[in-house]
Amino acid sequence: MKIGVDVMGVDFAPAAILDGAILAQRELSDPDTLVLIGNSSVIHEHLHGKNVDESLFSIVHTNEFIEMGENPARAYTQKPNSSIGLGFHLLRRGEIDGFASAGNTGAMLVGAMFTSKSVPGIIRPCIAAVIPTMDEKPGILLDVGINPDARPDVLYQYGLLGALYAEYVFQIENPKVGLLNIGSEDEKGNLVTKATYQLMRGTTEFNFIGNVEGNEFFDNEKFNVLVTDGFVGNVMLKQAEAFYHLAIKKNILDPFFEQFNFENYGGTPILGINHTAIIGHGISNAKAIKNMILHTHRVIEVKLTEHIKAAFNNDKN
Repeated sequence: MKIGVDVMGVDFAPAAILDGAILAQRELSDPDTLVLIGNSSVIHEHLHGKNVDESLFSIVHTNEFIEMGENPARAYTQKPNSSIGLGFHLLRRGEIDGFASAGNTGAMLVGAMFTSKSVPGIIRPCIAAVIPTMDEKPGILLDVGINPDARPDVLYQYGLLGALYAEYVFQIENPKVGLLNIGSEDEKGNLVTKATYQLMRGTTEFNFIGNVEGNEFFDNEKFNVLVTDGFVGNVMLKQAEAFYHLAIKKNILDPFFEQFNFENYGGTPILGINHTAIIGHGISNAKAIKNMILHTHRVIEVKLTEHIKAAFNNDKN
């Protein structure tokens, strides 16, 4: 297995990314290779300074990268040899099995849509986030940012994507899929959620359990997957992050609150594209990068993309 890692373009690059890659490499098996995409002289210098055997890695050289403040679509087009651009082209050519980056999120999404492209049958890809729960199995929230507005048929597909992600990556059998709403009754909500409820009700493609209210957000006995549009999902995700930082400021030390720390998950896949691409947080440290890479390995290992393609191919037939 070959995993491409974007070494450039984040707040603590390249040191944090390379340190995270070193940590991840120690936990991977011998056949697995990390392909470091970035300035080769900087990569060599860093590995040498850490007394790390460079032969453990493969290096793809580029001096170009997309900065956080750049327009994603324009930069991706104008910088074809950027670390993100090269990562997606390596994916498309089959030279790597997955690509992980904590760089410009918009550019990652542009690469996903225009280079990897959507799985046939999927209207809009999405990204998911892990929701802390009182159980060992996390909850899954999607979408958390790609699509601020989503039609009912798109939200329906999120239900299926989330169920597949929960089942194969987190090994949750027959995951319970809920629709985030302002009430539990089927007539509650706005026009979009009401229509989505009607689409999901009675489906045989996933285990729909009905509406879920905000006060049930951390109740994994109620649901395993929670569906909403990217606007609401992003607000909920950032509220959870704020809750974690508040707990830290208040010196509240508890294993449950530590689940809010994004470093423990590292990144999330773009669900619904033809390849495995993982997006990490722009302020990722070495621990977060390590976990981003290991999560990439997990998604590839369980063949999540293949399961998604099979599900939507069956849906079309």
